[in-house]
Amino acid sequence: MIYLVEDDLSIREMVVYALSHSGLPAKGFGRPAEFWQAMEQEIPDMVLLDIMLPEEDGLQILQKLRLAQETKELPVMMLTAKSAEYDKVIGLDAGADDYMTKPFGVMELVARVKALMRRAGGGKKQEPGSAELRYRELRVSRGQHQALVREKPVTLTLKEFDLLCLLLEHAGMVLTRDQLLNQVWGYSFDGESRTVDVHIRTLRQKLGECGAYIETVRGVGYKIGGDR
Repeated sequence: MIYLVEDDLSIREMVVYALSHSGLPAKGFGRPAEFWQAMEQEIPDMVLLDIMLPEEDGLQILQKLRLAQETKELPVMMLTAKSAEYDKVIGLDAGADDYMTKPFGVMELVARVKALMRRAGGGKKQEPGSAELRYRELRVSRGQHQALVREKPVTLTLKEFDLLCLLLEHAGMVLTRDQLLNQVWGYSFDGESRTVDVHIRTLRQKLGECGAYIETVRGVGYKIGGDR
């Protein structure tokens, strides 16, 4: 089940219709209060959030979701008319997993929702040999979907966790922004490499001193050093 919080009735009906007819059951809510009432009955598989809403904006809703234990890893995509890079950075910094700017194509929206949901479920289907990744004082447990810095847990969003796993899997190798976008988000962002940079920045911040393990290779991409 996918929940959409969008106060524009025409957009809400269009998105719910498109998702439902693509095999993705969805419910739409015009007001945050209705959304929170539904959350008490059922936690969805994913949430689509508009930013400009009555009662409280989408970023406030996102922050509440990330603070709650049961929804801190819930995939969230922001849908908004705000197109400035600053607004995108704010949304991603707050913990959004993806971002679409209105007006958007319905087919692209459905494709990106499916890609995000695949990534959300993918971390639970790992081979036993790849269940744990280590680099110096950084350890990642895929089975528990947990990152540990000096054995202390660090809370990461879905995309931050996937990025970290990918970098650790290819320790010593430089991964380009295009490679990271394709493998973590599941499709091309048409040159929006800023998305990767923002997620890397927040990932470094959350890892504290271990954030320095993630090296920037100017003009190419990122890597985690290969000396295990």
